[in-house]
Amino acid sequence: MAAKAVTGKKQLHTLLKGFRFNAKSVPTLRTTQLIAGHKVPVFVNEFWTAKKRQANAIHEISYRACFKPELPRFFIERFTQPGDVVYDPFNGRGTTTVEAALLGRHMVANDVNPLSLIFTRPRIAPPTLQQVKERLQDIPYIPKQNAEIDLSMFFEKNTLSEIVSLRNYLMERLHTGKEDNTDRWIRMVATNRLTGHSKGFFSVYSLPPNQAMSQERQIKVNKARGQKPDYRDTKKLMFTKSRILLRDTLPDTGAGIKAKYLNCDAGATRAIKSGSVSLTVTSPPFLDIVQYAIDNWMRCWFNNIDMAPIERNITMSRTVDDWAEKMRGVFRQLYRVTKPGGVVA
Repeated sequence: MAAKAVTGKKQLHTLLKGFRFNAKSVPTLRTTQLIAGHKVPVFVNEFWTAKKRQANAIHEISYRACFKPELPRFFIERFTQPGDVVYDPFNGRGTTTVEAALLGRHMVANDVNPLSLIFTRPRIAPPTLQQVKERLQDIPYIPKQNAEIDLSMFFEKNTLSEIVSLRNYLMERLHTGKEDNTDRWIRMVATNRLTGHSKGFFSVYSLPPNQAMSQERQIKVNKARGQKPDYRDTKKLMFTKSRILLRDTLPDTGAGIKAKYLNCDAGATRAIKSGSVSLTVTSPPFLDIVQYAIDNWMRCWFNNIDMAPIERNITMSRTVDDWAEKMRGVFRQLYRVTKPGGVVA
């Protein structure tokens, strides 16, 4: 939708009529909707195919309710030019902002959940695979390390010792100001590998891979499946995942891409300059269906993140009216930060 003026609707209408997804696919105007007294055109077409993994491999990070990279790419390619600013106020795993960087756009990423930036920032300017390999070799693993909470239902004791050693190393690097992007990359990959359904994860079988079961639920799963945690080589698994994420050619996003990372309410983004954003592509929060804090309890533990502010600040509306009121504040901010002729998707 046009962000600034009603006249922008005609321009958007004209642009969309000319879009071609492929030789056989042209967007079709099916109907109009009356919104705030204005007739808004509604177009129907396919944004991405059913084929999997057609996007850059660096997107392959698990997160609750994330959309495919082809969706933001559709809007970025058609409504922006290299050097324009692309924004996502509900950044999630960073699909919009990573795709914007891959396409040579500047980006602004915001999410009230600090895990979002842990998943996003390292992928905007990723290290080389050799840098990851060397850093993993340097990280000290101290035997017989144990967690302050019971995680024995997820991890074999030596695996848990490695995880705790890695956690302590990353915390020390962060608190002493020594953390660099290679550390941030390893933090991201480890956070993503904590629990899952295959031998590629640190844990025994656990589903789904983008959230953690409760300890009590995992005990029941272990009993039902007749399984117990077996040893996993965490450094090997992190290197393997890094190789997958870095398998595609990446542009030099670190040199020319300007990036801003915010961890605040999407309705109070004063750090974003008025009229600076060319395009916003986002998926707003659900009602009270997805429990972002509870689902990510282990990821929060690993990164020493207090869950209480996440539970308090993430939008968990129980009614459509309450949700709409919260989104109204977000759209006021989007109106402020979007430049004349900019687009909000």
